[in-house]
Parts: sequence; C-alpha cells; structure tokens
Amino acid sequence: MNNIALGRYLPLDSVIHRMDPRAKIGAMLLLMIAIFIPAGYTGYMVIGVAVVLAALLAKLKFSFLWRSMKPMLFMLVFLLIINILIVKEGFVILQIGSFAVYSEAIMQTLYIVIRLMLMIMITTILTATTKPLDLTLGIEDLLKPFQVIHVPSHEIAMIISLALRFIPTLIEETQRIMKAQASRGVDMEEGSLKEKVMGILSLIVPLFVSAFQRADELANAMEARGYIPNKKRTRYKQLKMAGKDYILLLISVCILAFMISIQLDILPFTVDWI
Repeated sequence: MNNIALGRYLPLDSVIHRMDPRAKIGAMLLLMIAIFIPAGYTGYMVIGVAVVLAALLAKLKFSFLWRSMKPMLFMLVFLLIINILIVKEGFVILQIGSFAVYSEAIMQTLYIVIRLMLMIMITTILTATTKPLDLTLGIEDLLKPFQVIHVPSHEIAMIISLALRFIPTLIEETQRIMKAQASRGVDMEEGSLKEKVMGILSLIVPLFVSAFQRADELANAMEARGYIPNKKRTRYKQLKMAGKDYILLLISVCILAFMISIQLDILPFTVDWI
C-alpha cells in the first residue's frame, strides 16, 4: 500500500506545482470532457501528448504515474473478457475450435483502456502537484457562483478536504490491522476461498470501526472549537491567477475545441492518417 500513487501529493518545485489550483482543476475538467468526446485515436494522441508534457513539467516520474494505474488492471482484464465474449464484429484474430476472437472486441477494449489511462494520469498529476488545502480552496472558489442556488460550496470543499486527509490515515490503519491479523495467524494470500473471505472480513470490520471512531473524534474536536458550517469566515491565504494559469486554461480549451472539431468533421484539414 505504500506504492499507492493516486491522491498522494509530491512536494516538488515545478511550474505546475506553482500554478493556481483553480486553473488546474478547470484544466482537468476540460480535458475530462474532451476525453469523453469520441474523436478517435487522433484526438486521444493529442491529449496524451499534452498529459505527458504536463507530467514532464511537473517533474513526475512515469513510474509514479504507472503505479496510479495498477489498481485498474483487473478491471481492464475483465472488460477484455466481456468484449471478447460479446462483440462479434470485424475480422477474426484468433480461432479456437468454434470460439473466435474478433478484431472489434480488441479495438473497443483498447479504446476504453486509453480513456481510463488518460483520466487516471490527469487526476494523478492534479493531486500530485496540488496540496490538499489548496485543492480545497480551489474547489470552494469554483463553487462560489452556485451559492445563488444555495449550493453549500464551503461544506462540499470541507468534505473533500477531510476525505483527502483521511486517505493516508486509513492506509496506515489498514497496514496496522493487517500486521495484527497476521500475527494472529490470519493468511490473506493463501488458503481456500472461504479462508480468504474470512480474512478480508477480519480486516474490513475493524477498519470500519476505526474509521467511524476517528470520524466521531474529529466531529467532537470541530464542535469543541466552535466550528459552524454556515457561518461566514475569512482566509489567511488568498488565491490569485497569473499568466501561466490562463495559458493552461487556454491550452485546455484549444484541446477541447480540437476534439469537438474532429467529432463534427469541421477541420480545414483531414486527420485520417491515424
């Protein structure tokens, strides 16, 4: 669990780290929208190049990004199996008796894999280059316009901040419980299916109890300090956009416009080469 990369902040000195969190969140949302536009592999290649350049500017190692994608490998294998069993279009790639694997099944799986990889890489770059507190302040500022329709921007930002803060705490608690269970003879890697299920239950139950206990202690501490969600409060740190932040947003808007142009086929040139 020490190798978990998604959601972990890396205190490096880079131009991406110094950018305004609102600009990074806005760029992430624009790129997420662009990813869901079916513009083919050309559009995804453009997004991929932009993501790789952002990772290089942020001084992030590609091994770090790869660790963030490891948890989805099981889901990708599952999607591949489902597509192989269901999709019967295209030409036959592999024939085993009466069972055949079609090219369209592989292409659809590859399409989903590329989308998921891009989304996870973008999210990882955001969380690795933005402090949890700055991320909370950025989300709160972005949600402020929705206060006219009574959207609790501060409460939502506080919930996200607490969730991000508790991720490393829960990971440490899980490791502690696993070591305690292992010292009592619980083996979660070997044994029958029933023994593995019982081992997982012996981990989940105390983890939930500990999480609820920590949440109750946090609520009591906030109440003892006079925290009232609906009250107006001031900040010591004020966010301010700079030129590089507007450039990041402009690049993200251009990528989104490029994806829409490919989808609507309104580009002045063709992109059928890939």
